[in-house]
Amino acid sequence: MITQRKFLVGLFVIIIVFSFSYGVVVGSFKFQPYGILNIMYDQFMTNRHEDQNNTVSLYSQVNVTSLIHIHNQTDLLDKRIQMIQYIWKQNNFPYDKMPSNIEHDIKDDRYSDLQNLLQINKITTSMEYGVNSYSYLFLADKNNNKLVVYHQGHDGDFILGKNLIQYFLNNDYSVLALSMPFTGMNNQPVVDLPNFGVLKLTTHDDLIFIDSENFSSIKFFVEPVATSLNYVDKTFNFDSYYMIGISGGGWTTVLYSAIDPRIDKSYPVAGSAPIYLRFNNPKNIGDYEQMLPELYRIADYLDLYIMASYGENREQLQIFNKYDPCCFAGDSFTTYESEIKKSLLKLRMGTFSVYLDDTHNEHKISEHALSLIINNMNS
Repeated sequence: MITQRKFLVGLFVIIIVFSFSYGVVVGSFKFQPYGILNIMYDQFMTNRHEDQNNTVSLYSQVNVTSLIHIHNQTDLLDKRIQMIQYIWKQNNFPYDKMPSNIEHDIKDDRYSDLQNLLQINKITTSMEYGVNSYSYLFLADKNNNKLVVYHQGHDGDFILGKNLIQYFLNNDYSVLALSMPFTGMNNQPVVDLPNFGVLKLTTHDDLIFIDSENFSSIKFFVEPVATSLNYVDKTFNFDSYYMIGISGGGWTTVLYSAIDPRIDKSYPVAGSAPIYLRFNNPKNIGDYEQMLPELYRIADYLDLYIMASYGENREQLQIFNKYDPCCFAGDSFTTYESEIKKSLLKLRMGTFSVYLDDTHNEHKISEHALSLIINNMNS
């Protein structure tokens, strides 16, 4: 039995070595099937370029200026009020709403090795349908009295951003970290819905069964940020709030910064694109919250970018990964960047820009991007 196993292993190794060697010979001396493979590759690249050219041609037909509905400060403030009304079903932002519970100086072994950390406060936000959100406030020991709100994306818990949290602690920033609904430490409640029955909320697409004239599930994404900042406002005296998010956390960064001017500067990474850039690229479609017609009829992403950038000393710097395997790769942002800048020039307050990160080929916030962000914060 052992001899037969050794024979099979040896045969497998021989096949692998032979295949690799033959591939090298084919590539070097252009033996067959080099010609066939080369034709197939050329055809693939031709089709790819044709698809890209067709997409670019389609985007060039879009009148981006006509999609922007903010032309003055009144327009902007009206849009912000309408968004708040849609999300919370009230006219005013819930600045007085506090978290359900605060646990001070907790111990979490996952973060026990963080440097320049004074303590961690755990913040609980309880919402309708039994949906709970948990955020951590990492207070820097040596601090510059500035706070970074970090929002993780669809991949899971903000533990995935531990290196980022350490990076900002190393630079004397305190960090408020959050995860998206139903991910990380956040719960996945079982709800009993009229006309639909019992449903466990596990994905954002499930939320379509909850929304009604009297309730918007979009609050699950932004209320934890609001209540956490309300607590921070009441308890501490930070000079500035910055917000950074990756992927779905980047989407949250865009939306939240648009409705809460307490965010001085925002940095969504691989987080969003206007609706017209989504339909022709399946990777850019996103979850329920990113394509909700009722929400974006009030303010499309172009308007949200202006709202998030507008204000004295306010700024939004968007970062896209040029070779992102997940979403929002490439330079399609060039179709709208200049239009957003023009709108802010007319409003005479606020700054907007986009940076294309070509230093890697992953769906992440790179070290290069972090360096760019902190330099912008310090400017």
